[in-house]
Amino acid sequence: MLSKNKIKLIQSLNRKKGRDESGLFLVEGNKMVEEALRSDFIIDTLVCTPGFLDLHPQIRLKVSEIIEADSETIQKASLLQNPQDSLALIRQPLDSKFDMNTLNDLVLALDFIQDPGNLGTILRIADWFGIRTVICSENTVDVFNPKVIQASMGAIFRVNTRHTNLESFLSDATENQIPVFGTFLEGKDIYKEKLHRNGIIILGNEGNGISDAVTKFVTHKLFIPSFSLAENKPESLNVAIAAAICCSEFRRR
Repeated sequence: MLSKNKIKLIQSLNRKKGRDESGLFLVEGNKMVEEALRSDFIIDTLVCTPGFLDLHPQIRLKVSEIIEADSETIQKASLLQNPQDSLALIRQPLDSKFDMNTLNDLVLALDFIQDPGNLGTILRIADWFGIRTVICSENTVDVFNPKVIQASMGAIFRVNTRHTNLESFLSDATENQIPVFGTFLEGKDIYKEKLHRNGIIILGNEGNGISDAVTKFVTHKLFIPSFSLAENKPESLNVAIAAAICCSEFRRR
């Protein structure tokens, strides 16, 4: 039976305070719960219909607490307008120490990304291009925000994320002579510039781009040119689209 207290806990995970106090985050929808079951994340509680449980008998070996409920009860607890047959409360992983000395691949660093949909999409892009680590500034939206989780389409379970002081992180990178890339209007054409196999790609705020405090750590300024022939050319790209172009171009080389 899904108690009132459990429903209250589930709904509290819509707020960062609730997530921080409980150490949990919420995953909703059958596909996303299935992704969680395949991951190494610890599932604290699963709420699902008997039918969902019948289709996934292995759940009993993976989950600490299973609560069977009908669709109507799940809808009362859900944060979605059209909930499915399952939702899960999952333990937030502990931050692992990042070792600059072992950085031999690409890392994305996010400077004050505010929109949960953008962050979730960036995680999905990183996952697609095999980028295993995404570093978030302290003022970037929480990676365990339910809207980020939904937009990530399961990438949250495959990409290592970490919120940290971005300036300190980039300072360590420059001390270790790790290339740091960012996109700017005055940068060099990304399609013509020599790119590295490893390094940090910074993605800036949706409205203001990369902040001045972070810009000082950029060693390679890049520019994504527009091919529009219109007189009033677009001034900028959505940050997630810019992320996809950058990741694709770096991996293509």
